[in-house]
Amino acid sequence: MLAGRPSPLGATFDGDGVNFAVFSAHAEAVTLCLFDERGTETARLPLPDRDGDIWYGRVPGLTPGQHYGLRAEGPFAPRDGHRFNPAKLLVDPYARRLSGHPLWHDSLYGGAEAPDPRDSARFMPKCVVEDTSYDWGHHEAPETPLEQSILYEAHVKGLTRRFPGLDHPGQFLGIASDPVLEHLIKLGVTAIELLPVQAFLNDRFLVKKGLVNYWGYQTLGFFAPEPRYLSHGRLWEFQYMVARLHSVGIEVILDVVYNHSCEGDENGPTLAFRGLDNRSYYRLHDDKRFYINDTGTGNTLNVDHPMVLRMVLDSLRYWATTMGVDGFRFDLCSTLGRTTNGFEPDAAFFKAIRQDPVLAQKKLIAEPWDIGPGGYQLGGYPPPFAEWNDQYRDGVRRFWRGDVGHVPVLADRITGSAGIFDHGGRNATSSVNLITAHDGFTLMDTVSYRMKHNEANGEDNRDGHGENYSDNFGVEGPSNEPVILDARAQRRRNMLATLLLSQGTPMILAGDELGHSQKGNNNAYAQDNDTSWIDWDAADAEFLEFTRWIISFRKAHPILRQKRFLHSRPRKVDGVPDLFWWRPDGQEMTRADWTNGHLHVLCAEFRMASGTPKFAQREEAIYLAFNAGDDVELTLPGLPEGFRWVRHVDTSQTMLTAEPVTSPITLAANSVLALVEEPA
Repeated sequence: MLAGRPSPLGATFDGDGVNFAVFSAHAEAVTLCLFDERGTETARLPLPDRDGDIWYGRVPGLTPGQHYGLRAEGPFAPRDGHRFNPAKLLVDPYARRLSGHPLWHDSLYGGAEAPDPRDSARFMPKCVVEDTSYDWGHHEAPETPLEQSILYEAHVKGLTRRFPGLDHPGQFLGIASDPVLEHLIKLGVTAIELLPVQAFLNDRFLVKKGLVNYWGYQTLGFFAPEPRYLSHGRLWEFQYMVARLHSVGIEVILDVVYNHSCEGDENGPTLAFRGLDNRSYYRLHDDKRFYINDTGTGNTLNVDHPMVLRMVLDSLRYWATTMGVDGFRFDLCSTLGRTTNGFEPDAAFFKAIRQDPVLAQKKLIAEPWDIGPGGYQLGGYPPPFAEWNDQYRDGVRRFWRGDVGHVPVLADRITGSAGIFDHGGRNATSSVNLITAHDGFTLMDTVSYRMKHNEANGEDNRDGHGENYSDNFGVEGPSNEPVILDARAQRRRNMLATLLLSQGTPMILAGDELGHSQKGNNNAYAQDNDTSWIDWDAADAEFLEFTRWIISFRKAHPILRQKRFLHSRPRKVDGVPDLFWWRPDGQEMTRADWTNGHLHVLCAEFRMASGTPKFAQREEAIYLAFNAGDDVELTLPGLPEGFRWVRHVDTSQTMLTAEPVTSPITLAANSVLALVEEPA
């Protein structure tokens, strides 16, 4: 071990050796342990230098591929927040790759009231030194503006495991394959949002039940890709996937989990952060034996600590630069904005990321809640953050289910949820609109089940959302009745059309375009099997074609994807308001209409928003009608001479050729209609 450098943190190959640098404010010594590829420990080298709270040293002659781990010595004093135990091999928080997953054994636990003396190295994955360089060639990221984005939330394995003919199903290289890229291109999405791909843990309680952590929300390494998604165990596989997606104009957004780690509460294992510096990495109660649990997972990372915040930012920059990704969706993002005073939109995390010259340019999406006090913060985030809008999901589902009083709710949702987001200069794109996501029913299950069916999770169906605002049309689960099948198909078309016709940023769940069902499981976090894997052979070809078509319609019409909110304000260009709310009889909506809880029809005329700059792409008007009731006759708004209404969308039909219409027209029961003002 020779003199090294305190920066960068982690293991850095310099061409003639490897520099190791590790943060720990409370350790008394940090030791580097080297291993061969069989897992045999070959050397223990104390890091010789310390600069502040950084321990470091350099080992000449080491090369990429070297396996290693860490041990930290210090006080074992849980009441003071310290849980050092040098018998436990630890993952380097900055490790670029892990050799595998922990093998569950009691020696992985550090001890409750006294340190456990058993060595855990046999059962721990090893960190791997990596050369992270990659020849990107002539590479350009798409940089699609958010207002033009259509997000596609997908699971690496779930998307590709059953895709026919792939060489690497269930892995990064599977997504990079020609057939998967062709599907995404034809579908028309602009970004794939991947469920966690940073190395994560298979929880012990799941392994005991014969299950695994499928979704991945238990991070072990914030810089390392998940080993099970690597075909050859090499970083270039992820980088190649990104390059391939970029080459066809599709961005990559990662679902990242910086609110907690996989180490659980005070009864959990000692795998990394707990053993390196428990008091720094985690938020602790006044009785420091116990962890603040705003996340529901047992612990909460202490992002208020400058070195923990640095780790998060270093991780984000690493994935944004070295690994080439275009944005991040932050799981339980309210936790990252917590200070001693609770959630604050100007907390250190938000300040740091907004001033960062790299990260501030990426797409940033918050899951705007956690389970802690005051954790639900929808609409409370600073720009440039967008936010998952669960109120959009619930409002749209309830309108189409026919719930009383949901016409005003739908009105706000299709105009970007202005009541939630229109403040502080935020754009309508701040609302990430979703009908479905990985957490909850699929689109098919939303129209096929009234109750959740999570028995396969082994929790007696107690887990998952209890209220899904779903409908089964009289039969719980699959049905062979043509009337029921037709009604379910039309409801799916209605909800998808509503999503793609709304202001905001739409997100589609992978598999919804194919009619994928999870058999009523609305919490498939542990279902690494046919429940979650998309069955491409059983794809609903008709609905897939409808999905492609409605996406292409949105992309063709700038009125549907505006940054500015619509508030019925007169426009300087012609004095015409940018939004009209119409009754079916052609009159404008009154206060009495809005308060009529039994109204099931909403008609809107969208125009380019007041204040839209002259250089922006423009079009005249789009008339939208949403009907959750019976057939109704519509009197259409008048148009200037030389223009006519052309029907482009009518979900009472599976497909439609654009055709001019004259007033009045019939709006079919339980359908969506979209007319475009065009020159006659």
